[in-house]
Amino acid sequence: MASSDPLVVCRIIGDVVDVFVPRMTMNVYYGPKHVTNGCNIKPSIATNPPRVTFTDHSNELYTLVMTDPDAPSPSEPSMREWVHWIVTDIPGDGNPTQGNEILPYMAPRPPIGIHRYIMLLFQQKGHIGLVEQPMSRANFSTRAFAHQLDLGVPVSTVYFNAQKEPMNRKR
Repeated sequence: MASSDPLVVCRIIGDVVDVFVPRMTMNVYYGPKHVTNGCNIKPSIATNPPRVTFTDHSNELYTLVMTDPDAPSPSEPSMREWVHWIVTDIPGDGNPTQGNEILPYMAPRPPIGIHRYIMLLFQQKGHIGLVEQPMSRANFSTRAFAHQLDLGVPVSTVYFNAQKEPMNRKR
C-alpha cells in the first residue's frame, strides 16, 4: 500500500484496523456535505446520523462501525476507541436505516484537539441477527468486534476530522 494512502498517513491503519485494500466505495453525507478522507466536519452539522450509501450486490449484508480513536484527546487517547455508531445486517443496496442498529448514533463532540472519526464498512458472511450492545462506548475495539462477528477486514472506510467549535459570543 502506498505511503501516500490517507489511511496510513493518518494512522487509521494501525490505530483502528490492520492493512486492507478497499473493495468498494462508500459515500457519506452530512446534509449536502460529502465526507472525503481527512476533510473537516463541524460537529454542529453532524448532530444527526449521516446519509451513507454504497453500491454492491443486493444479496450481501454489511456492518457499519463509526469510531473515534482520539478520545478523549489525541495526545492522550486513554479511551481509544470511542464507538459512535454500530449498524449490522445492512442490505447490499447500501441503506443503513434498513439495517439493525446495535448502538444508536452519537454525534461527534470532541472535547479537545482534532479528532478522527472513522466509518468502517464490513461485508458480513451472513445474517448476524442479535448482537449485544457494547458495555461502554469507551475503549471499544473495532478489531475485536470484527473478529467476534467474523467480519474480516473492512471493504471500505471513510474518515473525517472534527474539533470543538468555538462558542458563539453574543455581542
